[in-house]
Amino acid sequence: MGFFRFEHPDFLYFLAVIPVLIVVHLFFKRQRKKALQAFGNLELLDHLMPSVSYKRPSIKFYFLLVALVALILTMSAPQFGTKIQTVKRKGIELVIALDVSNSMMAQDIAPNRLERAKRAIDRLVDKLQNDRIGLVVFAGQAYVQLPMTTDYPSAKMFLNTINTDMVGTQGTAIGDAIYQSMDSFTSQEDVNRAIIIITDGENHEDDAIAAATEAANRGIQVFTVGMGLPKGAPIPVKDGRSNDFLKDKTGNVVISRLNEQMLQEIAIAGSGAYIPANNIRNGINSLVDELSELEKSEFEAKTYTDYDDQFQYFAAFAFLLILIELLILDRKNKHFGHINIFEVKKKKQ
Repeated sequence: MGFFRFEHPDFLYFLAVIPVLIVVHLFFKRQRKKALQAFGNLELLDHLMPSVSYKRPSIKFYFLLVALVALILTMSAPQFGTKIQTVKRKGIELVIALDVSNSMMAQDIAPNRLERAKRAIDRLVDKLQNDRIGLVVFAGQAYVQLPMTTDYPSAKMFLNTINTDMVGTQGTAIGDAIYQSMDSFTSQEDVNRAIIIITDGENHEDDAIAAATEAANRGIQVFTVGMGLPKGAPIPVKDGRSNDFLKDKTGNVVISRLNEQMLQEIAIAGSGAYIPANNIRNGINSLVDELSELEKSEFEAKTYTDYDDQFQYFAAFAFLLILIELLILDRKNKHFGHINIFEVKKKKQ
């Protein structure tokens, strides 16, 4: 088993032009058909213009379209890593615990709390160097989303899949998230560890202060990042694009508010620091600075090496398609026009 990647993934954005080209082609094809219909009956025109083909231009177009896709993939330089190498690295172990409860869809910070949190994590991962990272998601319960790894691209991939439907039990069990994060660390000794809890702080499930205290006693720092504003905001139903909001039993709209006091107390108990959402960019930079001050420990990490280029297969496929397209004539060949390979000759009686 190996690892597949694109050396120049930015070229993949050109794939967005493919559906546009299909729409343009279908539009002009329809306009051409209307223009022919204006001259008369299409069946009659077929007899008057026996060499004209209505299907071949479309066939040629789709051959070129698939060839264009292959060329874009060629420029993206697909590679396949087939060799695993164990390397020595110096760093810390870090677990990010992200709240995925429904209240994280509140829009007091744009576009919503969860999306802003994911962007903050993305920036944080970009700033890490040689550190192990793990992801935990939590609502009423906590689950490991990504075990401890040094594979940052995989961490980002898992991050993109996170949504509020991942945990069936609603709530905000910060204490459970801290315990699950502590269990996510490796068994290696003499390595500095930290937990970053990203949540709106509406903890109703357990004793998060006690969990943070236990983490600190184990030498694990607990940092908290507040998502939301103290004034709060309603919680959109479903995916946040609806005009309906979550209501309580009496029919009143539920307002979800950032509980800064709770998050500050957790950070103090965990010997860490609290970062408010309204200053999250500077806060993440400060957090990275604090993490970088922790003593780095040496550990082994396995990475894929010896990446083999695979672009030549896509290039050859594109060349073959272009060659076939050139061989397909726009008009029917007069010598073979009478041949229909799909027609079965009737036997003479």
